[in-house]
Amino acid sequence: MANVGARRSGVLAVTRIGDAVVSAIATLGRLVELTLTAFGHLGRDIVRGRLPGREVLTQTSFFAGVAGVPAVLVAIPFGVILSVQVGGLTQQLGASSLSGAAGALAILQQGAPIGAALLIGGAVGSAIAADLGARTVRDEIDAMRTMGIDPARRVVAPRILAVIVVAPLICMEIIAVGVAAGYVINVSFQGGAPGSYLGGFGQFAGVSDLVVALGKSVLFGVVVVAIACQRGLEARGGPRGVADAVNAAVVLGVVSSFLVNLAVTQILSMFVKQKVG
Repeated sequence: MANVGARRSGVLAVTRIGDAVVSAIATLGRLVELTLTAFGHLGRDIVRGRLPGREVLTQTSFFAGVAGVPAVLVAIPFGVILSVQVGGLTQQLGASSLSGAAGALAILQQGAPIGAALLIGGAVGSAIAADLGARTVRDEIDAMRTMGIDPARRVVAPRILAVIVVAPLICMEIIAVGVAAGYVINVSFQGGAPGSYLGGFGQFAGVSDLVVALGKSVLFGVVVVAIACQRGLEARGGPRGVADAVNAAVVLGVVSSFLVNLAVTQILSMFVKQKVG
């Protein structure tokens, strides 16, 4: 009897794991479908001149408002920490002239895009999931479908376009503030030369690094907003369902951004030649 019970428990565990995997794949499929549908509507509306400009402007303003100030508050300590850590390491190695290049490159290549993803996921993604989740549980989304309005076109596409505009701005803001904070720390407290800091940064970084950083921020922003929209549109069960949707949107958005960053960084390291000065 004990063996039979253990066997049944094992079968149930395997079944649950299989159901979870199937559910995850189905969720991913719905996410991809929603994203592609929204981009399709967005492209057709732009070509036909039927883009809901007021809605896009409203969402763009909202995204910039909720993420703009936190970006500064995140970039300052981030730049200071990198400058202190990298500056101390380069001084021990006798390469103080490279401290500016190392710290600023870290902000440019990795820190700024990931910081933008975290801010968009935490502030923008949660707000989107809460808004769409509340509208879903109030049956507003079902009412749209009843009237023949595709939610992917009405509520998802404008938000995706808005984040495509806002994400690079947030990324550039983090780069500027983070590099400036690192410059102040290096020059004022670590004895670095202003020309050496800026010269080292200019020697190792290029326009391609900035383009990659902005492109990554756009990619992360689209991933975060798409996940938040899907979670909100699939919210069920009243206020608790909305809260679960917000939590899932933030967690999945941030984790997905890190996974996408890992994949993009690996691809770039394999196929793009790194500048060495």
